[in-house]
Amino acid sequence: MTTTASPIRTERHDDILVIVSDNPPVNALGAAVRQGLEAAVKQGVADASITAMVIRCDGRTFFAGADITEFGKPMQAPLLPMLVDMIEASDKPIVAAIHGTALGGGCEVALACHYRVAAPSAKLGTPEVKLGLLPGAGGTQRLPRVAGIPLALEMTAKGDPVSARTALDAGLIDRIVGEDSLAEDALAFAREIRAKRPIPRASQRALAPDPDAVAAFTKANARRFRGFEAPAANIACVVKASETGYPEGVAFERSEFMRLMTGNQSAAQRHLFFAERQAARIDDVPAETALRPVDHVGIIGAGTMGGGIAMNFLSAGLPVTIVETSAEALDRGVAVIRRNYEATAAKGRMTPEQVERAMALLTPTLEFDALGTPDLVIEAVYENMEVKQDIFTRLDAIAKPGAILASNTSYLDIDAIAACTARPQDVVGMHFFSPANVMKLLEVVRGAKTAGDVLATVMALAKKIRKVAVVAGVTYGFIGNRMLIPRQTEANALLLEGASPEQIDRVHVEFGMPMGPFQMADLAGVDIGWHRDPARIESVRDQLAVEGRWGQKKQAGFYDYDEKRTPRSSPRVAEILDEWRLKTQTPQRQISDEEIVERTLYTMVNEGALILEEGKAQRASDIDVVWIYGYGWPVYRGGPMFWAKAEGYDKIVAGLDKHGFPVANSLRQGSIK
Repeated sequence: MTTTASPIRTERHDDILVIVSDNPPVNALGAAVRQGLEAAVKQGVADASITAMVIRCDGRTFFAGADITEFGKPMQAPLLPMLVDMIEASDKPIVAAIHGTALGGGCEVALACHYRVAAPSAKLGTPEVKLGLLPGAGGTQRLPRVAGIPLALEMTAKGDPVSARTALDAGLIDRIVGEDSLAEDALAFAREIRAKRPIPRASQRALAPDPDAVAAFTKANARRFRGFEAPAANIACVVKASETGYPEGVAFERSEFMRLMTGNQSAAQRHLFFAERQAARIDDVPAETALRPVDHVGIIGAGTMGGGIAMNFLSAGLPVTIVETSAEALDRGVAVIRRNYEATAAKGRMTPEQVERAMALLTPTLEFDALGTPDLVIEAVYENMEVKQDIFTRLDAIAKPGAILASNTSYLDIDAIAACTARPQDVVGMHFFSPANVMKLLEVVRGAKTAGDVLATVMALAKKIRKVAVVAGVTYGFIGNRMLIPRQTEANALLLEGASPEQIDRVHVEFGMPMGPFQMADLAGVDIGWHRDPARIESVRDQLAVEGRWGQKKQAGFYDYDEKRTPRSSPRVAEILDEWRLKTQTPQRQISDEEIVERTLYTMVNEGALILEEGKAQRASDIDVVWIYGYGWPVYRGGPMFWAKAEGYDKIVAGLDKHGFPVANSLRQGSIK
């Protein structure tokens, strides 16, 4: 029989017992860690010669949360709520020594300790709300008692970590100690407080209600929390802490935790957590594949997309050479990049020095031959196959051997672009979403001849520039835009049959989308993709474009807009719709909200199933990641494919059959993976 060494060890320093966790990479609070902590604290309590204890961690961080490998499995004793209660009940003071991040259960361990010291760079947080949950080991009860209701609301209901300085100011930690002397300083602190009595216990602190703070916080975050269940549950638990004693508050917290844990929203958010990590894996490319070096990036086009793409690499510290065809376009593009950075700095998210460092890495030029030195060149010009093929033909002649050649096309055939080069193995799609410096999604389009190391390099680079990357195959529109096509087609058809833009958009917003299809069209520009021939009016959208109703930028599209871009119903659009209904002799009827969902959202699911059947996406969860991060699908619904499974494939199929849509075999058979 073999025994595994415990990740917890103890060190005795005279009368102080130091309990150390060494459970790389993030000291997750798995069963072995919990068992080791329990044994070590019991050891310190039982030893009469010990006067105080310190809990700290080796490696790069304090306990950074639960062990995700235990998700969905039966939990082993001691459970975290029992462990933290035992820590707090110790009759000898215990000091948490925090570095890196104390997140989730790690923050709850720290709260159960009687004192907390932290390195200046440390962060503390309770991010459970991002998984549709709440801190379930007394966190919603101890945190407001220690740090006050306003900070507890911020930390639990929003889930963002706070800095050591913020934590100190709120009383969440007792002292900021040396960055490189945490162990020694925590030991010295333990010696300072070892004889102090009474021992401060978070659960025993008084907490007065603060209804004004709760009301202000709830109002300020109403838009952010729209549709989500977990933020309200976190708020309710924090409020409960101010209304009852600790035992009653913990009982309420536990019931709310179990309600969320067994609900659809948390299941969806946990699904996304794992889906995002799974998306980074390429099924047939070994994880150990050697990557190509990318130390210099070239970008063709300094427009909205090219400039936004450039910012991702500049912010990651990579030099960028950006090429344009005219000095005016180049100067305008560089000015927009600087303006975007300065706006970020004005919000406190960058320092002026960081802005200058990023801009110093940018080399603007009109010389196409300057693209002979970068390791990666990204084409970001408008959607025209002939133009893109010409660019790649020229690029093939000057790019250095081994350089990765990428197109930012959102629809076009990567294989047709790659065929214009003598190195199709080096060509890949990198479809950034607008605004490219903000949106997290990157569709990495794998051509028929794209080399494995090219794919692996781009996926790794995506992580470096803080993108969530998903591999897509070559198909018109790839994953996201291909699924958008049936939604737009049916939305347009519903308009002619009697629905209004307002009704269709409302159904999508109530579903949880940030906007509906016609609101999105007005934001992007009704003229996007328009053939520009005023004599060719073949659709309602053509009619709007001909009349100059190009969307928000013209204060008129499917809606009318005031100077603040506030939308209102348009009498002219109502007239245009009536004209087209008459012209097409489309019978008019009342359209139900249910039909709008079936025809615009069920058809998207069906298209997703076809994409999987054709091998254009690696897995159903990748499609969910695309729609969450690229199109604003509500996180609490887990993505279109997860949502369809939760709704029931039979229900989706019945809705599609009702309207005569051909149904993907895998969807009808319920075999989507």
